Amino acid sequence: MIPTPSLPARPSSPTQRPPYRQRKLGGILAAFAIALCTPALAHASYAEREDARAFAAEIASRHALDAGEIERALAGARHDPEVIRLITPPSRKGVRSWRSYRARFLDRTRIDGGMRFWHEHADTLERAERETGVPAEVIVAIIGVETIYGRNTGNFETLSTLATLAFDYPPRAELFRRELEALFLLAREQGRDPASYYGSFAGALGYPQFLPSSMRAYAVDFDRNGAIDFEGDPVDAIGSVANYLRAHGWQAGAPVAERARLSPATDAAGLVAAGIEPTLAPALLADNGITTADGRPVAAAATLVDLETPGADTEYWLGYRNFYVITRYNRSSFYAMSVFELAEALRLGRLVEEIRAERR
Repeated sequence: MIPTPSLPARPSSPTQRPPYRQRKLGGILAAFAIALCTPALAHASYAEREDARAFAAEIASRHALDAGEIERALAGARHDPEVIRLITPPSRKGVRSWRSYRARFLDRTRIDGGMRFWHEHADTLERAERETGVPAEVIVAIIGVETIYGRNTGNFETLSTLATLAFDYPPRAELFRRELEALFLLAREQGRDPASYYGSFAGALGYPQFLPSSMRAYAVDFDRNGAIDFEGDPVDAIGSVANYLRAHGWQAGAPVAERARLSPATDAAGLVAAGIEPTLAPALLADNGITTADGRPVAAAATLVDLETPGADTEYWLGYRNFYVITRYNRSSFYAMSVFELAEALRLGRLVEEIRAERR
């Protein structure tokens, strides 16, 4: 989920269990990050490192935590080079391909699995939609894109993952120090050992892949059993995904996106460059020769989304406020469109089932 500023759209998390495997580090940034740490420092106990001890003292003072307990927890964390390898962008920028990206998420596994997930949790999804205004199909689609409905939540020890990124990955250290701090606070609030959490190589947790800070801010006890559980049961995840989208401005009953029609004179690149937030007024879009695919005037402020595929015509879509809200989960137009299209496939599948049931 990811609610991770500037993280790339996350692929499904790989499987990884301790002991941690040593693999060749890839990419220029990974080499740069490791070069800043001597081999001895990179593999020393984090509790013996001055930067980690300063971190422990700082968050202990800020949150009335026990610095000694934080240091003892960090002493058990391990530097994981696999985490660095997976999170480092490739040294050579790849070519964007919407069709390739789409194929990863719009497949029978996620569509059929989503229909089953919806059947199994229909009452919970109906309640989440009723209370938040977020459609059930959007909630299901996000959980499907993130973890294939809980099948692939990740097996990286979160404490070691976040310690590795916080202290041994300079390009993103500030972000991940905040997440490591949030993990200690989350563990205190849940009465858990910080080392008991497992998730993705970026530190995301459970069915919805919330980072610790997002879990603290947006997770809800949707089954009202007194605890938030993202690992063993999807009920809290369903409510939390809906709550996250509502908190970021979801508009109940409003559209997400629709295909755009451009005139030959449209300066598409200039309009796309305006950004992902829907700031293009209907009058401006009309002046630039843009309508909906069926020729209607655009009715609300939108963003122009370009979905590029090498060797194919670029698809242009109008992304409305709810499209933008989905990008708050993962700041990628490809990600948001995959969620939208999967949600539409699930909604239509559900509608077909209802029609067939009525005819019996």
